Amino acid sequence: MNDDETKDFGNSPTEPIDSAPPTRARRAAAPMLGGRYELQGLLGRGGMAEVRRAYDTRLGRPVAIKQLRTDLASDPMFQARFRREAQSAAGLNHPNIVAVYDTGEEVNDDGTAIPYIVMELVEGLTLREVLRDDRKILPERALEITQGILDALAYSHTAGIIHRDIKPANVMLTPQGQVKVMDFGIARAVADSSATMTQTAAVIGTAQYLSPEQARGETVDNRSDIYSAGCVLYELLTGRPPFIGDSPVSVAYQHVREQPVPPSHFDPAVTPDVDAICLKALSKDPDDRYHDAREMRDDISRVLAGQSATAMLPVGAADPDATRVVPAAAPLADPDALDPDDEDADGEDEEERRSKKAPIIIALAVLLVVAGALGLWWWNRSQPVEPVLVQVPALEGSTQAGAESTLTNQGLQSTVEETKGADDETVGTVVDQDPPAGDIVEQGSTVTITINVGPDKGAIPSGLVGMDVDEAQSELEDAGFTNVTATADEDSDEPENQVISVDPSSGEEVALDDPVTLTYSEGLVTVPDWVNGPREDVESEASELGLDVSFSTVETYDTPDGYVVSQSVDPDSRVTRGTQVDVVVAETPPTVEPSDEPAPSSEPSEDDSPSPSPSNDDGDDDGSSDPTEQPTA
Repeated sequence: MNDDETKDFGNSPTEPIDSAPPTRARRAAAPMLGGRYELQGLLGRGGMAEVRRAYDTRLGRPVAIKQLRTDLASDPMFQARFRREAQSAAGLNHPNIVAVYDTGEEVNDDGTAIPYIVMELVEGLTLREVLRDDRKILPERALEITQGILDALAYSHTAGIIHRDIKPANVMLTPQGQVKVMDFGIARAVADSSATMTQTAAVIGTAQYLSPEQARGETVDNRSDIYSAGCVLYELLTGRPPFIGDSPVSVAYQHVREQPVPPSHFDPAVTPDVDAICLKALSKDPDDRYHDAREMRDDISRVLAGQSATAMLPVGAADPDATRVVPAAAPLADPDALDPDDEDADGEDEEERRSKKAPIIIALAVLLVVAGALGLWWWNRSQPVEPVLVQVPALEGSTQAGAESTLTNQGLQSTVEETKGADDETVGTVVDQDPPAGDIVEQGSTVTITINVGPDKGAIPSGLVGMDVDEAQSELEDAGFTNVTATADEDSDEPENQVISVDPSSGEEVALDDPVTLTYSEGLVTVPDWVNGPREDVESEASELGLDVSFSTVETYDTPDGYVVSQSVDPDSRVTRGTQVDVVVAETPPTVEPSDEPAPSSEPSEDDSPSPSPSNDDGDDDGSSDPTEQPTA
């Protein structure tokens, strides 16, 4: 963010924070964010974001809300990194850090999600505003302010967060004199985005506080923040940053190559101990700086307590304008002394002497010219070659060939790494780069570009349908598929655990981490309604369904012979294969045949008539008399 822009998360001392809850009429008219935060007045606007005062209707307190610019928020990668960094910053809870209460996204009219951060609303001014007013800051107060910055950095470094954008615009002073550091993690998200060093003047301000390793595009650690804190201390002491240039490149070059003038050169009230602390923090080599923020803070505490600092002034840094003793050039020998002949001795005239001296003088002149040329050549060779600094271009979204061509035109080398992202829109393009766009590096440096080659793919194996579900799952995993699930189908009549379908279908090529679903039969079958049906249908269907049917018969005239009268399992019941079903089949009773013998009669038969009494008149007992014969009178 530009140092010249208004960037604060609070109000000026003359404009007190409005902590009163809004009236119902105001609430109805004010726009809401996230269904919770009522947006109010604009606090600041810059090249990266704008900050508004808001009211948290849920907790009943004033807050500050920072929303990213729409063009930055439309970058999905920037959104992800901004969200990740904002979540990290939300975990910082320290009195010298502007608190982050909440994060979220608001969907724009065009469907773009605009990230926002809800922060503590702080009353006060930024150090940039204080310095812009040309206020004189005493060295003791400058040290106290730097102590507050270092307290915040010590806490954030312990939490594993490097600020990477310490500058006066990111430090606030409350009316009570408390120091508040803000924008933790946001600078990292911006540096990783596609923003370039020339997009806004914001980067010029940032470049004035870059550490040398940041300017070279190298990996930074907490000592980079210490360098930036040293730049802020330098400006508090002198009213100007340690290096000033016409462009970010020239400023970055000075950070890499030039030594800063001691602060006491601009303000004699700055003591040698304060000079030593500031210049130690501004060491080019991170190993020569304070090891951590606590060490620098403790050194400042010693000086404020009237003790000596542990830091030592670099050699020659005490007075940059001191007169330096330069060895004088050796005088040339008297040409006359080189003449072996004495004028009085040989009696030669002056013209003859001059003619003899001429070759010697010419030879000496030639020797001097050659010696001077050799000396100049040696001096030029011994001087460090000033590197050509270039700006890393924005490469994300470019094809590999396009990115490599752009880097070559900038005089940079490239190395390619591959990632297997699932986003089809970015396949074949650059999705990340290191160093990020906008960094200042030496020409000839290597930029690593990461190309999304897309996920690994494979074809769904054939023959899975009809296979046991466990075997099918193993075959898919052996083929490299990592997201296989199995779903049971209760309505399938196929055998238990048999795969009945695959999604995606066999032969289709999909990403190995795409979901693959196997649908298998749970093994239940539906019992048909066999009542009033023929026995033959029961036998056929039971065989197909795997049911064990036991038949029995009953004699009846109500159901046709061979047709089912009843079944032991209700129709449409879901049962496992092999379940026994008792089926009763109708059997017609046998027909009764009539008998050949006559039916018994109620009339007495001839055999049943009484026999006549034997006659005693004639004494004849031969049994031959006719029983029907009537006696005569």
